[in-house]
Amino acid sequence: MPEQTFDAIDAGQGFDWGRTSADYDRYRPGPPDSFYQRLEAFGIGLPGQRLLDLGTGTGLLARRFARQGATVAAVDLASGQLDMARTAAEREGLSVDFQLAPAEALPFGDATFDCITANQCWLYFDLDQVLPELDRVLDVDGQLLISYFNFLPRLDPVVAASEALVLEYNPAWSGADWDGEQNPVPAWSRDRLRLIGWFEYDEAIPFTRESWRGRMRALRGIAASLAPESVRDFDRAHAELLEELVPETFTVLHRITAQLFRRR
Repeated sequence: MPEQTFDAIDAGQGFDWGRTSADYDRYRPGPPDSFYQRLEAFGIGLPGQRLLDLGTGTGLLARRFARQGATVAAVDLASGQLDMARTAAEREGLSVDFQLAPAEALPFGDATFDCITANQCWLYFDLDQVLPELDRVLDVDGQLLISYFNFLPRLDPVVAASEALVLEYNPAWSGADWDGEQNPVPAWSRDRLRLIGWFEYDEAIPFTRESWRGRMRALRGIAASLAPESVRDFDRAHAELLEELVPETFTVLHRITAQLFRRR
């Protein structure tokens, strides 16, 4: 899979999520159980629901919804990520229709899905193309869920220190120092979609030194974009940093946000 580039992301630096797949699958946690419990209150992830997960990566959301009894399809542009997702689904005995495809040109028929989910990936889409495509494949009363699961460098000193080290190795990475703010009704949605649900809360997610190192290696700004020797150098420096900063087990503060839309 060729590298992706976006002028507004990392100064146009190319990246390939497939290069992070092993760490992504092993160390990058999806949203916690509390996230899925809240979604059930909005009728998302229920048994029999026809659900499409965009930018699925290693299939964390797709597999969780399949375990809950939904009928799930999922797409991504990184073939390495999809290979890992398929392997994980097979390991768990789950049936998910994983497809190598862009969100802007979905390989599914009209009105195929009751719900479409997009977690941690909305910034990568061409909205002028993706919104009409989602409108096409959603059923008449279908819902769109856009969600985020981000750590908080301005509230958690471990995150701040780790991000500062990332920037030493990749100054182009634009994901650092997130302020924690998320607009429930972004400008692009106002004429096209109606916000019908929203939640936001913080949760401390457990890590070990090893798993936090793996989580940070799986960043877009590290393994997805740097040469292997640079990734190794970063990881060694990060291991030394964590030995000074944290005990073997610790928590990292994350903010979980979800926006639920229907078409106007």
